Parts: sequence; C-alpha cells; structure tokens
Amino acid sequence: MRQGEVIFVANRISGFFKRCFPVSAGDCLKTLFGLFLATASCIILRELNPGDDYMAAVQVIYVLAAFMIARFTQGFLYGTFAAVAGVLLTNFIFTYPYWAFNFTLPGYPVTILCALIVSVTTSTMTARIKEQGQLQLEAEREKMRSNLLRAVSHDLRTPLTSILGASSAILENDSVLTAKERLTLLGEIHEDAEWLVGMVENLLTVTRVDGAVGANLNKVPEAAEEVVAEAVSKFRKRFPERVISASVPDDLLMVPMDAMLIKQVIINLLENVAFHTPPDTRARLTVSRQGKNAQFCVSDNGAGISPERLAHIFDGMFQRDREDHADAHHSMGIGLSVCNSIVKAHGGTMEARNVPGGGAEFTFRLPLEEE
Repeated sequence: MRQGEVIFVANRISGFFKRCFPVSAGDCLKTLFGLFLATASCIILRELNPGDDYMAAVQVIYVLAAFMIARFTQGFLYGTFAAVAGVLLTNFIFTYPYWAFNFTLPGYPVTILCALIVSVTTSTMTARIKEQGQLQLEAEREKMRSNLLRAVSHDLRTPLTSILGASSAILENDSVLTAKERLTLLGEIHEDAEWLVGMVENLLTVTRVDGAVGANLNKVPEAAEEVVAEAVSKFRKRFPERVISASVPDDLLMVPMDAMLIKQVIINLLENVAFHTPPDTRARLTVSRQGKNAQFCVSDNGAGISPERLAHIFDGMFQRDREDHADAHHSMGIGLSVCNSIVKAHGGTMEARNVPGGGAEFTFRLPLEEE
C-alpha cells in the first residue's frame, strides 16, 4: 500500500475507535456512580431478604445499570465495562463465599455467562441506537444546509443582477439621466443592497444554529415585551409606511431565549408581510402565554398562501410567483427556513396557516422553562 493509503486507513481506524471508545472524565464518573448506586441497592436488597432469593433481582439491577450507563455515555466502552463489572460484582459480593471470586458452583458459570451476554448486548444495542440518532440528526442538518444553499443560489443571483444593471445604467447614461431617474436607480440599488445584508445576516445565523434540535445558544430569561418592542421598532424604521399593531400580556412574561435570534425571527416574519402583500395590508403581532409556552403570532389580512406552498413553506425552497405583490426578486424561503431552525434550536415549534377571514398567520412557541 502507498503511504497515503496507509495514512488514510490509519485515520479511519483511529476515528472508529474514538467514536466507539471515547475517553471522558464525565462519562467515567457517570459509570462509577451508576455502579455504586446499583451495588448499594443490591446490598440493601440482601439485608431485607436473607437467603438467596434476591439473586435474580441483583442480576436485573446490574443489567439495568449497564443499560442506563450505556444510554447516558458516549460509545461502547462504558456500557460494556458496566456489564462486565456488574457480573464480577455479583460474583464477588453477592455469591457465596462472599467477598471472593468463585466460578466453580454448579450451574453458576452458565448463569454468569448469560448475564454477561445480556448486559453486553444491551449496552451495545443502546449505543447503536444513540449512534443512529446522531446520524439522523446529521442528515437533518445536511438537508437544511442543502436547502439553504439552493435558496441562496437564487436569492443572491437576482438582486446582484439588479444591482449590476442599475449601476451600469447610471455609469453608461449618466449624462442623459434626469435627477428623478438617477434617484430611482440608486433607490433600487439601495433596496437590493439592504436585502443582501439581511441575507448575509441569515447565513451568519445558520452558523450559530447547530441543526434542528440542538444549538450553541446564549439562552437567558428575557422580557417578551422588550424583545417585541425592539423588533417592531427596527421594522418600522425600514418600513415606516406599513401599518402594524402589537399586543403583549399585561403580566411580565419572561422567556428563556437568545434575544438577538428571536428578534431576527420576528423581524423576518414582519418583513415577509411587507414583501409579499399589498401596501395597505395590516400586520399584527401578538404575544401570549399558552400553558408552559410563550406564543408569538404574526398575522396579516392579505390574500394568504396557496395550500400547495403552505405544506413546504419551511423547507427553504418557497418562492413567489411573478404576479405576487411587492418586489418579484424577493423570496421568503431562506428567511422562513432559518426562522424555523432558530425556533427548533430553542426547543420550540413553528407553524403557518391561512386565517379563515383572509390572510396568513405564522405562529411559533417557546418553552417558558428549561428542560
């Protein structure tokens, strides 16, 4: 084998052992603590049940301990070690002669072997289930990245083309353009540049959100009305002509969140109303307590969303038709995809629907208490 092939194989083998047998001080403490609890429980059980009637329960307790250790640690190492240790502790502490190993009792080797097989199989299956869950999570992350890249390829190309066209028109026809025409072209360039800035902010947000389930978030209790007020203020600065009303609870509502990201979610939802509805459409933002969740709702009185699009609106591929209102080059796919990812990273849920009286409604819920 060539040197490069040898290095590649060695790296693959090293990676396999690191995944299956990771060394962690935290996992070591979990393993020792689990075995200690199992042993203490078995000793108490023996004191309460003199004789050998407790032996079956002892084996079940150690098998359960191996299962739980495998469940809450990484790789195969700790669950397998707990299984072997459980068998040896059963022999050493709970089998006559006590505090000594004895594998010569009639039928005992078979019993020990069966317990060892069950324990090792249990820990291995548990570790594999966790590994499959991790692979599924990685697949969801990759799907989200692919959707975002597809959306970005469209959303970046169109406004850049518009900026290029408008700037070329100014450079090539500056002497014949009127002041009004020049301001119109500059306004288009400015608007497209603002859209691109928002797109970059969304992409930077994706780097902070680690997939649909977990994320490196700075979650602290924040007053919902303050977050809403800042988001609405920023939206009104950009769209002063838009009519928007906000409603928050009378009582202080503290919600664990990354305030910067949640503000971006609210702003994105409000901007969708501005980009995809007629200028006279009214937007409404309401916040309320729903059981153990804080509910944020952004609605409008526009035409709503077609049913075929509604089912895939958070997939990152939602695009507008040419006949839709507002600027035809804007799409809402990447914004909603990022919003959904942010809410999921907070442990919340997000949904969209058409209001019976007309218009669309986007709702997301955030848990009020940390799990």
